[in-house]
Amino acid sequence: MPEINGVLETQLWVEDLERSLRFYQEVFGYQQIDGGPDRLIALSIEDRQVLLLAKKGASTQPAVLPGGTIPPIDGEGPSHLAFSISPDQLATWEEWLSKKDIEIESKVSWMRGGTSLYFRDPDGNLLELGTPGIWAIY
Repeated sequence: MPEINGVLETQLWVEDLERSLRFYQEVFGYQQIDGGPDRLIALSIEDRQVLLLAKKGASTQPAVLPGGTIPPIDGEGPSHLAFSISPDQLATWEEWLSKKDIEIESKVSWMRGGTSLYFRDPDGNLLELGTPGIWAIY
C-alpha cells in the first residue's frame, strides 16, 4: 500500500471569513498563509498543517487555477475539529478561553486518561482541545 504522511489540511465552513479569521488568529495565534476575502482563507497550524476557512456557498463552482482545477465543494451545518494539547496546558487554555469570553461547553475526562475541552467558533463549529489519552493512538 502507498504511504501517507498524515493529514495536511482540514476545512471548516463559515459565514464571514473576516470574522472567522479574527477568531482563529486571536484565540490560537494562527497566521494566514494564503487565500482572500471572497472564497477561502488558509491558516498555518504549527507550520505543519493547514486549516482552511471556506465561505459557505463560495465554492459551488470549480476553481480554475493556472495549474489545474479544484472540483466544487460546499458544506452546511456545524463541523468538528480537535486540536492536540499537552496536559500541562489544559488549565492555561481554560483561563485563556475565559479571558476571551469563550464558553467551555463541556469538559470530558476520558477513560484512557485524556481530557477534552469543547467550545464553539463564531459559526457554531465544535472545537476541541484534547490531551493524550483520548484515543488508543493518542
